[in-house]
Amino acid sequence: MTEPIRLPNLSTDKDFDGEAFAPIYTTAVTVSGGMVSHGRASGRARSGDGVLDLNLRMPAELGGDGQGTNPEQLFAAGIAACFHGALSLVARQAALDPAAISVQATVAFGRDPADGGYLLHVDLEVKWPDIDLAVAAPLVEKADSLCPYTKMAQRGTPTSIRLAS
Repeated sequence: MTEPIRLPNLSTDKDFDGEAFAPIYTTAVTVSGGMVSHGRASGRARSGDGVLDLNLRMPAELGGDGQGTNPEQLFAAGIAACFHGALSLVARQAALDPAAISVQATVAFGRDPADGGYLLHVDLEVKWPDIDLAVAAPLVEKADSLCPYTKMAQRGTPTSIRLAS
């Protein structure tokens, strides 16, 4: 028999101290290039603990074989899951049942007109059947202010890049 999944022990209370970012969870995923030495086209993504271990493939729309997960799908899953978690948290704090909530993330990959490179656009659609929109809207707004993925998408995120020897 498997152990039931427990709710996370996170809150929106001001239970932190200090002015600096303080990580409470860190993970690392390594991507290698695979048979054509291109992480997006034939790569492999593996987390440090081995729980995530999958082949990456370009979607057919970008000229790939479409036979594996692509980075946009992974990002869409991450942002949808994170936003769902934030909304579930604020719903519970408002004494509402979040069981019926679903979040769909649509991630579009395209050209950035500013520099000719690439850019992502993200659309989130929240479905929350049988709730008054006037009740749900402020909770969705609060979830948006709490979700680290939507914060990253709106504000950017501190990023460092270093070349290892």
